[in-house]
Amino acid sequence: MLSQWYDPRPGSLITSLAWALRDQGHQVEVLTGIPYDESGSYVDGYRFRWRYREWADGISIVRVPLYPSHDKSGLRRTLTYASFALTAAAIGTPSVARPDVVYVYHPPATVGLPARALRFFRKAPFVYHIQDLWPDTLPATGMVSNGTILSLVDAWCRRVYRAAAELIVLSPGFKRRLVERGVPEGKIHVVYNWARPLATARQAPDEDVLEALRHPAGTFNILFAGNMGMAQGLEAVIDAARLLVDERPGIRFVFIGSGVKVGELKAHAEAVGARNVLFLRRQAPSQMPDIFAQADALLVHLRDDPLFSITIPSKTQDYLSVGKPILMGVRGDAAELVRRAQAGVICEPENPRSIAEAAKALFDTPEAERRAMGRRGRTFYERELSEDIGARRIAQILARAANG
Repeated sequence: MLSQWYDPRPGSLITSLAWALRDQGHQVEVLTGIPYDESGSYVDGYRFRWRYREWADGISIVRVPLYPSHDKSGLRRTLTYASFALTAAAIGTPSVARPDVVYVYHPPATVGLPARALRFFRKAPFVYHIQDLWPDTLPATGMVSNGTILSLVDAWCRRVYRAAAELIVLSPGFKRRLVERGVPEGKIHVVYNWARPLATARQAPDEDVLEALRHPAGTFNILFAGNMGMAQGLEAVIDAARLLVDERPGIRFVFIGSGVKVGELKAHAEAVGARNVLFLRRQAPSQMPDIFAQADALLVHLRDDPLFSITIPSKTQDYLSVGKPILMGVRGDAAELVRRAQAGVICEPENPRSIAEAAKALFDTPEAERRAMGRRGRTFYERELSEDIGARRIAQILARAANG
């Protein structure tokens, strides 16, 4: 398995996939980078070193160095991506056992370089799992807008797609877009992501965080949990909250997590007078079950960009699995999943009035029906989107690639 990020603790799709493949009887080895945090520093226990060899949960892990950065700078992020691609190709390729097949987790698109190196030098076909559609995602998230750079990235991605034995995408919209770009339809497989495991051991949230969610009594909490960056477009949600201060004073929007936009969002809420917005610090995955229990509805929102109408943010599956009604502020494939599941209310992204009306609709829905929405979402998730279904499908695709 090839991924720039791999954490052997539960919480990510790549980790749960590695465990699932191991449990199916496959020998799994991971080629990845040295882990770093949001400050751009290697995490405790790691420093710059040409190679780390680890063993965790029956899985061999080879780590190579990279330039660590997790801020707004497009240049520094590019250095992070490029440095991993170079060290994974030059150091990682000869360091791993000869694989029968390579699973490649994208983004970033630069992982295509070590994937092709493994294909050339180790004669290993690779399956390319596309989680972000490059170059489309670069201008959509504000990372890159230069036309020349975007054209070069597009040309590189097309070469990687041709070299891959099989492609996996997370939505029907991604498949349609790739077919439009000339990728053979039979080479592309839609496998929906599954929910990230909340925890192996449940832990109580920080008491002040839990108390803030519980009070004032009777408040209708609409919860957004996770990264607050440029792609999420949460300014519009705050503007929607402001519309509801007088219309539905019982509704409150709660943001819990971290990200590069947190400071700006807090300032915006204060500037517009959105008194019904609450920001809480990030909690560990093991603390989230009790957090979700205090929510009346869960919010998914992305900017109103054409790319996001064909993507399905991971929160969609996470929230369906929790069994709470969803306020879906994303067009296209993500909204279609919520419609099929009959698990929530759809609104127009970046439209404060539409978001506010959807919030009012949930607030005015009888509690029994809201609970039924949550149950339908959970049932739909288990039937069509669960880890067991997705991991087995990916294993079949990997076997198909390995067998030529």
